[in-house]
Amino acid sequence: MRRFTRLLLFVVALPLGAQQSTPVLTAPLPTDPKVKIGTLPNGIRYYIRKNARPEKRAELRLVVNAGSVLENENQLGYAHFLEHTAFNGTTNFAKNDLVKYLQSIGVRFGPDLNAYTSFDQTVYILPVPTDTAAIVEKGFQILEDWAHGQRFDSTEVVNERGVVREEWRGNKGAGERMLHKILPVALKGSRYAERLPIGTESSIMRANPSQLRRFYADWYRPDLMAVIAVGDFDPASIEAQIKRHFSRLKPVAHERARTEYPVPDNAAPLVAIATDKEATSSQVQVTFKTPAQPTRTVGDYRRDLMAELYTSMLNSRFNEIAQKPDAPFLGAGSSKGQFLARATEGFTLGAAVKDGGIERGLEALLTEARRVDQFGYLQSELDRAKQNMLRAYERANAERDKTNSGAFVEEYIGNYLEHEAIPGVEKEYELVQQLLPTITLADVNAAASRWITDENRVVVATAPEKSDAKVPSVAELLAVFDRTAKAPVTAYVENVSGDALVAKLPAAGRITGQRAIPGVDVTEWTLSNGARVLVKPTDFKADEILFSAYANGGTSLAADPDFMSASLASQIVTLSGVGTLSRVDLGKKLAGKAVQVVPSVSETTEGLTGSASPKDLETLFQLAHLYFTAPRLDTAALQAFRNQVGPFIANRGSDPDQVFRDTVQVTMGQHSFRTRPVTAATFAEVDADKALAFYRARFANAGNFTFVFVGNVDTTALRPLVERYLASLPATGSKETWRDVSSGAPRGVVSRTVRKGIEPKATTLMMFTGPFTFTPENRVALRGLVDYMQIKLLETLREKLGGTYSPNVGGAGSRIPRAEYSIQVSYSSSPENVDVLAPTVLAFIDTLKRVGPTAADVEKVRAQTLRAHETALKQNGYWLTNIVGRDQAGEPMAGFLDDASIKAMTPA
Repeated sequence: MRRFTRLLLFVVALPLGAQQSTPVLTAPLPTDPKVKIGTLPNGIRYYIRKNARPEKRAELRLVVNAGSVLENENQLGYAHFLEHTAFNGTTNFAKNDLVKYLQSIGVRFGPDLNAYTSFDQTVYILPVPTDTAAIVEKGFQILEDWAHGQRFDSTEVVNERGVVREEWRGNKGAGERMLHKILPVALKGSRYAERLPIGTESSIMRANPSQLRRFYADWYRPDLMAVIAVGDFDPASIEAQIKRHFSRLKPVAHERARTEYPVPDNAAPLVAIATDKEATSSQVQVTFKTPAQPTRTVGDYRRDLMAELYTSMLNSRFNEIAQKPDAPFLGAGSSKGQFLARATEGFTLGAAVKDGGIERGLEALLTEARRVDQFGYLQSELDRAKQNMLRAYERANAERDKTNSGAFVEEYIGNYLEHEAIPGVEKEYELVQQLLPTITLADVNAAASRWITDENRVVVATAPEKSDAKVPSVAELLAVFDRTAKAPVTAYVENVSGDALVAKLPAAGRITGQRAIPGVDVTEWTLSNGARVLVKPTDFKADEILFSAYANGGTSLAADPDFMSASLASQIVTLSGVGTLSRVDLGKKLAGKAVQVVPSVSETTEGLTGSASPKDLETLFQLAHLYFTAPRLDTAALQAFRNQVGPFIANRGSDPDQVFRDTVQVTMGQHSFRTRPVTAATFAEVDADKALAFYRARFANAGNFTFVFVGNVDTTALRPLVERYLASLPATGSKETWRDVSSGAPRGVVSRTVRKGIEPKATTLMMFTGPFTFTPENRVALRGLVDYMQIKLLETLREKLGGTYSPNVGGAGSRIPRAEYSIQVSYSSSPENVDVLAPTVLAFIDTLKRVGPTAADVEKVRAQTLRAHETALKQNGYWLTNIVGRDQAGEPMAGFLDDASIKAMTPA
């Protein structure tokens, strides 16, 4: 439940009137009656909830209350290794048969079927279709096999060592090296510092069946397991299957104690400082540790609401400071939550800073926290925070019957592992309505005095290792605390603009034409200024309307000397606010509203994207109107942006992955002017005035634009808003389009080698390009080819050769500026394996061209594609993407509803 509240920050709200009576604070929080919770005689807990979002699907989980913190010294990384062996042979599934079966019913390995291991838990993730009882039954058989049927075949364990080592290798880099320097200090005396889930290379390569079996026998036992099932099914049938499968597990006779390891208290501050030659940013954070407080009563829930309000208001202040040209940090934030161990929480203040600015950044964090402690927040700040919080819960409650099953699963995992209350969103909304009016400014202001203490402080600072940027010593960081404690602070002064979002309503235009687009229930309006509007009402979400506007042109119409200014035009406008309001003032003005609009300019188009609650739809229209007619330039915000981007540009050459990406960009762009990597020199070409002028030019002619709305939209209510805010936009009567300024992909075979980096780690990228006939049928075939290659290269490079952890195949066909296809194959490996894996990929592709895929593999691809399509058809975003794409391509809009081309896939 607290997991739910953490996810609902920064949305919008209702008036705080007509509230119900205040509940008794000592009353226990109820459990959502829509979830069935039970415990089998052997100790296994289970959670069952019927939920039809998405339809014909179920989310199954096996949750094991055991992770890496429980490993013996000779088992480092084995909790995670078990996660791998679960897919390599069980009682009812031989090597790889489990993955192959699930692929055959449309479940993808990785995006769907997966697992994760952390310090304290291991969770197996299995989404399954519920079309037939047999599929669901087999899903529970898989969960049961994971729970007590892993085989640990010696050959498979040895083979899997390579895969796990490549996963370990993939984590190597500046962040990982600095983490190993930080943990022994920040977690001094804690077992967590010694038990990173991935383990060590030596322990991975020593993994053997006997040690894995030992961990499995010790910790995979009924009293440490839960089974969770949420989906479109009959709960009684599901409960019967859970009982049938999991009652077979036997309790352990002499079980080991499941110790909850602590993070010890510390009287003196713990200060960890880490630098690295490949690090690209400087950061500092301080955490004040406190004992964890369970949320079991209404009073506990009220306490958590106060914490959310406190941190959201502090984050708003940090955001306001970051917009200033002389800001002491590039960005900052605060949070309150678990500090690794379940028994420990932390209040954390953190900031990204300029290189050499760690002390100044830490001082600013502490000063703002002290300012709140000394003077408190303002009532206006609390009012906005309450509005945002209440609106967030109102929206969640409105979507209670349209919530994805995965969200419920996460709540139940938290309940089982961390005893988080799960009263359900309806009850939470009721509690928020009742409790928010009782939370006073004094209540919230008092929170910091309990969180910020002299003991249990942990300070962490990280920075690039270079000679021209000072990194403070431990003594210098501690001196910041003393200096800040003695320095005078003044009360926060809030400046709130009194300007209305729209000072004067525009004179309305007219809808001059209307037609129904067959097969999709889309209405098209033609406006008096030449613009078009496409409207698709849906019932997929109760409180969501998605919005897109687009026109041809983009940065392709900018002259080369103005390209950098044009490419950042929409970002500069967004940072500046809109109309008479700065970005900070705009955020305050929109408190209590669920709405956003963001302008964008790509190479060939310009437009807007956004979303809104139906009740805030007029505000979306007002923002859209203003981004056309009243963009602004905020020089202070622009300077802050330059300050934020500067360190990234200065350090990007230290990051091997960034150097690799830059090389790919330049190579594929054939060293053209517009594909240059961003450097201090190219960024200096940005002229804010030219950027604003280019933006205004691209949005000067609304007659070139098409506006699309998808969601819970009432066309009758929409009509006057369209006429008022869109039909009134200026238009010139001319038509513009993009121009081809790209050089296209290089022809022939091009090979580039980048030698960069400290770690023994290689990344390989292969790109295949060529002409493409841009039709719906060819796009389906190309997507099928990409999915097929993903399946087979996973089998070959990972499962057969153990040479990489996660090969990735991507691809798409483009229509503009020229019709081309592109397929990318990428993977990481050891440098020694580069010359082994690359020829393997090329040989696979050669065989594919000569022989083609098998019918069985095509069936896997077909099943996966059909399943994904079936689910996507109930999502507003999928409809918006297809309406926009097919409208731009001039294709029949109803075509994407037809799955005939998917069903017609053949090996040819």
